[in-house]
Amino acid sequence: MAMLNVVPSRPEPLQSGTRTDASGKPVKNVILLSLPDCEFRLLRPHLEPVDLSHHLILNEAGDRINFAYFLNEGMTSLVVVTRNGQSVEVGLVGREGMVGMPVAVGLRRGSFRAIIQISGAGLRIRSEKLEECLHSTPELRLILSRYVLVHGLQVGQVAACNRLHEIGQRLARWLLMCQDRVDSPLLRLTHEFLAQMLGTGRPSVSLAVSMLEQGGMIENKRGVVRIVNRNQLELASCECYGVIQDFNVGLGLR
Repeated sequence: MAMLNVVPSRPEPLQSGTRTDASGKPVKNVILLSLPDCEFRLLRPHLEPVDLSHHLILNEAGDRINFAYFLNEGMTSLVVVTRNGQSVEVGLVGREGMVGMPVAVGLRRGSFRAIIQISGAGLRIRSEKLEECLHSTPELRLILSRYVLVHGLQVGQVAACNRLHEIGQRLARWLLMCQDRVDSPLLRLTHEFLAQMLGTGRPSVSLAVSMLEQGGMIENKRGVVRIVNRNQLELASCECYGVIQDFNVGLGLR
């Protein structure tokens, strides 16, 4: 796959803890930390702190998007759900991004269910208020436009991965992407959940988990997966993980 040209260098985002929301809690979201002070001050009064509990649905496919969410902690899955109830994950959002991306390009409905898979916390803003603020925040418009593009590339790569690669490779890729977004080696994940996200059967996932565990890459106990050898896990993954990482680097969003 051809690589994208690297964009000109941009200032490094502020470190977590250098900004706070209206309640005084530290902001950890990468997008919010990347904004110039003047743009963050404009957004800050409209950012409402929210707890994000496990399995909370932020947006349902086809429904009106009332809020955009900037996660500080936790992880959201973007999921396609079929009429017969089957599901497969097509994207992940953590503190690097925003949930409710259609709002950034003037749309109010999305194609995916956005559901919290690892509990955490974040900030939400009403969609109409974000649209209003975007008129006065050119840097935020640019960052969100790039993020929407990266997400589209990610969705395409994940679709190819789900079709072309073995379950063990796909599981390794997914665990790496998950850890990147939660900054922790401990991931609270059941085999049933992994099967739903990877679009496969639970027996296949259990076998793949066992193989990664036997290889010394992960430990799996009572619904908690612990990554113990990330380098080996990267080797066990297909090339899709590296391609997705290159998307982020090439567009200045990593």
